[in-house]
Amino acid sequence: MRGKGITYDTGFMNESGGITRRIFDPRIVQREMRIIREDLHCNAVRITGGDADRLETAALFAAEAGLEVWFCPFSCGLTMDELLSFFATCAERAERLRQQGAEVVFLTGSELSLFNIGFLPGDTLNERFAAIASPDRLREAMATLPARINGFLAKAVKAVRERFGGKISYASLPFEGVDWTPFDIISTDAGYRSIEIADRFRDAIRAFVSQGKPAAVTEFGCTTYRGAANLGGRGDSIIEWDAEGRPIRLNRDCIRDEAEQAAYLIELLDIFKNEGIDTVFVNTFARYDLPHRSDTREDFDKASYGIVKVLEDRTGLTYPDMPWEPKAAFAALADYYRD
Repeated sequence: MRGKGITYDTGFMNESGGITRRIFDPRIVQREMRIIREDLHCNAVRITGGDADRLETAALFAAEAGLEVWFCPFSCGLTMDELLSFFATCAERAERLRQQGAEVVFLTGSELSLFNIGFLPGDTLNERFAAIASPDRLREAMATLPARINGFLAKAVKAVRERFGGKISYASLPFEGVDWTPFDIISTDAGYRSIEIADRFRDAIRAFVSQGKPAAVTEFGCTTYRGAANLGGRGDSIIEWDAEGRPIRLNRDCIRDEAEQAAYLIELLDIFKNEGIDTVFVNTFARYDLPHRSDTREDFDKASYGIVKVLEDRTGLTYPDMPWEPKAAFAALADYYRD
């Protein structure tokens, strides 16, 4: 496995204006990138978010730390024209960084059909989720989705290649039916093994790798409570959110379990390595909107895929200058990536 990576969120903004990282302190970002490279032993980082300035700042610090940068605009609620404009702006910034000698891969977005407008039925994220939750509506949507997504991606790749000279990929979902012809690397955000697909998960990864281009798993991980490994990408379903996407409460009792999160990551990393995945990105370094609290009923970090637990109004013990503390998954991943 060539690329040993982690996802780094600079702030994902939802349709109501809520954001996963309200405060973006460049000093913290710079320090975190050094920790990711030197202590976590990553050699790559996937930088995501919906603000081009934040993406560029984090990418500069990542390159400075010696990390391969996967520059990934990740937006919500944009039209196709707005997406193309956003990608063009980001591609210019990524190319400036590449011209300075950094190793940079550009991703033409992430899970476009779900989070943006014009690919699936529905003007809002909830409407699009409802569309794919109904078998009849799902079949109808899937009949036209590949043509829509590939038509858009062809335009996106053209716009990016006019501005960016490095390798290009896209963080896809399986049902999108992506034509990988114009891309240098094939990538999937569907790296989660839930109990429903556990018996065929390895075969799916093997089939993904067999397509003749370097393959990346751009997202996989586990949240931090007992039983979360069986849920895979639905691990944050224990959170009740307000209208702006902020956590209100946990919707059920669950037992905090950092060991389960750590074990899940190592099990999947072994599968990815043995099946020939080129690059992986654990989801995620930190979820700043899901803080750890001593009251178990308000410990939102249980629903976080982060490998560090974010603290409120205090700093950690392991890194006294950082507002978080490593979880068991941090140590397990550092050991794995060190080899």
